[in-house]
Amino acid sequence: MQGFEPFPGGAAIRLGDAETSILRGLADQLTDLLATRGEPADDPIAAIFEPGPSRPPADPVLARLFPDAYDGHSEYSAEFRRFTENDLLARKRADARALVADIDALGPGGGVLSLDADDCRHWLGALNDLRLALAVRLGIETEEDADALFDLPEDDDRVPTVIVYSWLNLLQDTLVETMTP
Repeated sequence: MQGFEPFPGGAAIRLGDAETSILRGLADQLTDLLATRGEPADDPIAAIFEPGPSRPPADPVLARLFPDAYDGHSEYSAEFRRFTENDLLARKRADARALVADIDALGPGGGVLSLDADDCRHWLGALNDLRLALAVRLGIETEEDADALFDLPEDDDRVPTVIVYSWLNLLQDTLVETMTP
């Protein structure tokens, strides 16, 4: 597996069928999970004034993606969440959808995906959200937790997820490197 490489105005990566299938599957799952937090209003004006949820998500992945803004101050966090979560949710949806659209544009068999600067920002957001989601599912809360996963026996059911998690880290790291002047 390889990561992103610099490309004029952005980044490029060669993705095969297996890689596009994994990314698309994870992005689709993320989009479905985000939908449980609510759908945006159809009317753009109403969406601006529609308050977001004030309660933290019950799902641990959503709780990681939408953390409390004020540790130990649930009332402040609820107010902050009410005014910011809809925008954050819309951005996360847009990032995941952009990733899926770019993968779908490659077609069967994969190929070289070239991203401009805006695409890179969407991919960076989506990769981060996917990585955080897998980290929650793997029980990663500290660097030590992540390191311990590399010592799992080969027959552990988590090994495939750890491999994908590591690959997402590689993609995120190399994409950041290509975006850094």
